Amino acid sequence: MKTLEEKLGYTFQDRALLENALTHSSCANESRGRLQSNERLEFLGDSILGMVVADHLYRSHPELPEGELTRVRAALVCEESLVQVAQELGLGDYLRLGKGEEIGGGRHRPSIRADAVEAVLAAVYLDGGIGSARKIIQTFILSREIAGRTQPRDYKTSLQELVQRESGQVLQYCLTGEEGPDHDKRFFVQVLLNGRSLGSGSGHSKKEAEQMAAKAAIQVLKAE
Repeated sequence: MKTLEEKLGYTFQDRALLENALTHSSCANESRGRLQSNERLEFLGDSILGMVVADHLYRSHPELPEGELTRVRAALVCEESLVQVAQELGLGDYLRLGKGEEIGGGRHRPSIRADAVEAVLAAVYLDGGIGSARKIIQTFILSREIAGRTQPRDYKTSLQELVQRESGQVLQYCLTGEEGPDHDKRFFVQVLLNGRSLGSGSGHSKKEAEQMAAKAAIQVLKAE
């Protein structure tokens, strides 16, 4: 844990908060009540992250309209961005998983690692206040702002432009499933081109899942 604290640049007064942030529900379930999962911390961390990023963008870019602010924020707080943070921290190595989840590759599952990042942010907030959480968000997430502003408008638009090079192309986004409690829903979407499956994606909202599916589809088409 000390190594992770060094990577974060933050030392916990109450290390139990950090341990809780790294405890997946599969581990908590197997503990028969001895451990609490990180789901509540994840819920709090998601809100903290969204608020800090929105506040930064609002104050730093008075020239940007609401739509552009929304797009940049989405790029910064999406699952893909959080997974990159988890990779920088080596967070997967510290996760506490149940035996089944461990065997199933949960330590490398993007959704689990992204959720853990949000839980860690909440743990830092509860332990050291909003200033400490903001510092970590600035270091690991807001530093990506330039990339967030310069990436394509969105993957769905890029995919649409790509397939429209030929006439008669029909794109469809199909919701294939959802899981999790209401405060932490995860949606799964598949994108079809003329009825052919091109890719799938998941996210905390249908829009995010569609974006991830479109990204996967773009990679398939470019490979072809």
